[in-house]
Amino acid sequence: MLKKIPVEKLTLGMHLQAFCGAWLDHPFWRTKFVLTDPNDLCLIMESSIREVWIDASKGTDVETGDFAGAKEVVSAEEIPEPPPVVQEKASFNDEVKRAAKICAKGKEAVVSMFQEARMGRAIEAEAAAPLVEEISNSVMRNPGALISLARLKTADDYTFMHSVAVCALMIALARQLGLDEQQVRDAGMAGLLHDLGKAMIPLEILNKPGKLTDEEFDLVKTHPAEGYKLLLEGSGISEMTRDVCLHHHEKVDGSGYPKELNGETMSLFAKMGAVCDVYDAVTSNRPYKAGWDPAESIKRMAEWKGHFDPAVFQAFVKSLGIYPIGSLVRLASGKLGVVVEQGEQSLLKPKIKVFFSTKSQAYIKPELIDIARSPEKIAGREDAAKWGIKDVDRYWAGDKV
Repeated sequence: MLKKIPVEKLTLGMHLQAFCGAWLDHPFWRTKFVLTDPNDLCLIMESSIREVWIDASKGTDVETGDFAGAKEVVSAEEIPEPPPVVQEKASFNDEVKRAAKICAKGKEAVVSMFQEARMGRAIEAEAAAPLVEEISNSVMRNPGALISLARLKTADDYTFMHSVAVCALMIALARQLGLDEQQVRDAGMAGLLHDLGKAMIPLEILNKPGKLTDEEFDLVKTHPAEGYKLLLEGSGISEMTRDVCLHHHEKVDGSGYPKELNGETMSLFAKMGAVCDVYDAVTSNRPYKAGWDPAESIKRMAEWKGHFDPAVFQAFVKSLGIYPIGSLVRLASGKLGVVVEQGEQSLLKPKIKVFFSTKSQAYIKPELIDIARSPEKIAGREDAAKWGIKDVDRYWAGDKV
């Protein structure tokens, strides 16, 4: 028996079935557990959540005298779904603030999932679905915000934030390919869980600052198969999610692993996973190397023959831009700037915040230039190290870095 009650009526021993309200406002990333810790009860009371669903058949019921406080009672297992909220387009600056919260809570969720996998607890797609939904909605409001922010991970965060980033990249790519919204959500779930097998790899190997030995690399290469096994034991996991987990390191020329599939035997979703996984990996700071500039990464990946499916890669570039947010570019005038938003009409005409002059070799007052409405033109990508620039990201992400 499910009952909706005010949080003031919550007591230890009750089975918490669901929170009412936005997932970002929830004090925990998952629900469906018996409240046994007084600290958990305090977190709920201190949150903005005012009502919760409890399952009286799995825990303590509300007191008989308090039953008037239970606003709604349903005997079915399903809690009524709230009406979908139409996602209005948002500016980059507005969405990046919300995206920062999603990234923080997303990391917390992935850390918990990895810990549960190590302890032998089965993964539940239902528990991760609200996170995928939040990421999907953020990408719909403004594709660049969360995708760019998720790239700014520390080397220690990499394994966990990589899952959040690939989830967002898969969602953006799925929409670019014209897939329906259910397939978009499935692609997002596949991105979130694609590296779950790394939970089975020792942390000292995952976070090793130097080059891996052949034996260590062979161990790391077992993570797709290990993840696949974990997902087989999980509940509500789609076949597509398992497929991406097992095959995101395959290449269209057949030189990938673990099954040496090729362009004809790889699924569309595995091809998508391969592109998204590599892009986030090469643009992120890792224990053993600094991430590449986003635009430089797109250029290099385009030159790797036999690695990616050409049509999928082309759609991926359209979803991100030839100069993705965070790319350092040089304008024909000699000014350097960072891409802060994609242009509405052309991949070649993004909005750029200029902040450095190559002619005077000095910082200048930051100025936003919309290439689509300016006589300025992009002359090419630029290497920050060449000019001694170390703070590129703060010009587009502000205090979020």
